[in-house]
Amino acid sequence: MKYAFFRRQIVPFEQATVGIMTHALNYGTGCFEGIRAYYNIDQSQMYILKLREHYQRLMKSAKTLHMKLGLSLQEMMDVTVELVRKNDYKQDLYIRPLAYKSEEKVGLGLIGVADDFAIYVAPFGNYLDTSSGIKVWISKYRRISEYSMPQGAKLTGTYFNSSLAKAEALSKGCVEAITLSHKGNVAEGSGENIFMVKKGKLITPRLSDDILPGITRATVMLLAKKELDISTTEKSFKPAELFKADELFFCGTGAQVVPIGYVNKKKIGSGSMGPVTRKIQEIYFKAVKGEMAKYKSWLTPVT
Repeated sequence: MKYAFFRRQIVPFEQATVGIMTHALNYGTGCFEGIRAYYNIDQSQMYILKLREHYQRLMKSAKTLHMKLGLSLQEMMDVTVELVRKNDYKQDLYIRPLAYKSEEKVGLGLIGVADDFAIYVAPFGNYLDTSSGIKVWISKYRRISEYSMPQGAKLTGTYFNSSLAKAEALSKGCVEAITLSHKGNVAEGSGENIFMVKKGKLITPRLSDDILPGITRATVMLLAKKELDISTTEKSFKPAELFKADELFFCGTGAQVVPIGYVNKKKIGSGSMGPVTRKIQEIYFKAVKGEMAKYKSWLTPVT
């Protein structure tokens, strides 16, 4: 990492540091986004994916924490483009905007605690294997429900729940977790939404199943319908349904489109990437890398 946006200016990355008393560090009082930028080698062009949508969600998350970011939506987008340009990477990137309670004080609460906003970028390849069916584990740790946190907000403090689930999955010899809602329905991965393929159609959990309304989730549903004429049903279902699926896959900004081959050591379908998942993945990668003109509006070019 070369440069970061910190305390309202772009600074060398090593200068973007906070004190150990920082409220967000002690109490988890922050919110964030994960944004991907794809470098198209053939076009010599960097594209940031769904930049506006991510910042719209960040602003909603910040509101739940009684934050005043001091920047407009357009200003956040502009400084992100500037930061990516200044870092000057010629490879795919992960962009992390972070709004946090920056005051150094002891004591709980949100109102009256100072806020700040930072961004860093880092080279980023595949978060999970996108080429073959990964092994996942159904976690004993339930998703934090809408009764315990604002639904749809990406809050730093709640990701201990995801970290516990991921750690459990790794201890079982798997690479990712599937979490359940407080009602015992399938929710999502530790940091991804999940889809089933059954009889050529897509099924994914309802928003009321304690899931994040993923930006990539909505993108996959749209691409499946427009490009493949595959509809998606949003419904609640129990873990047993996973083992009856023809295919399973995760999706997310970081994960992209990842086939699931095994759940709790039981094979799903062929155990590798299924035909529907493959088609969706191929279309998704073309769209996000600027190779489909009809979806160029999703992309912010860095020039």
